[in-house]
Amino acid sequence: MIELTVNGTKHRVDVVPEMPLLWVLRDELGITSPKYGCGVAQCGACTVRIDGKAVRSCQSRVGDLAGKSVVTIEGLGNKDAHPVLQAWIEHQVPQCGYCQTGQILQAISLLERIPKPTDENINQVMSGNLCRCGTYPRIRAAIHAAATKMAGK
Repeated sequence: MIELTVNGTKHRVDVVPEMPLLWVLRDELGITSPKYGCGVAQCGACTVRIDGKAVRSCQSRVGDLAGKSVVTIEGLGNKDAHPVLQAWIEHQVPQCGYCQTGQILQAISLLERIPKPTDENINQVMSGNLCRCGTYPRIRAAIHAAATKMAGK
């Protein structure tokens, strides 16, 4: 049994330690917001936060996560009030929506590390999160807007 905390709730899962976190979240715990995109940590659709850091869950072995805290978009608490989600809505970022939870969690990690990011910062940090619909200009605008909202807290 492996114990980990997901979205503030402790879980014990009976899986092999090599199982990717993505499959534990989706198949064992029924949390489907992280998506399978590529399976090799190149697209970012499976991005979650582990102990506050954006991580690709498709390449994170659950056995390495015992005692760690995993957060998916469901774990943001009052997510309607989160500045990044508000900015995402205001800038109408999503089209198909497939990559959006990964984009949002990566953006939150970016803004926690760099509160006033430049376009270059955003492009660099977000480059590992692919959007099939090409909404990159709206993603960048939403991140800038969220940074402004977060600075005004």
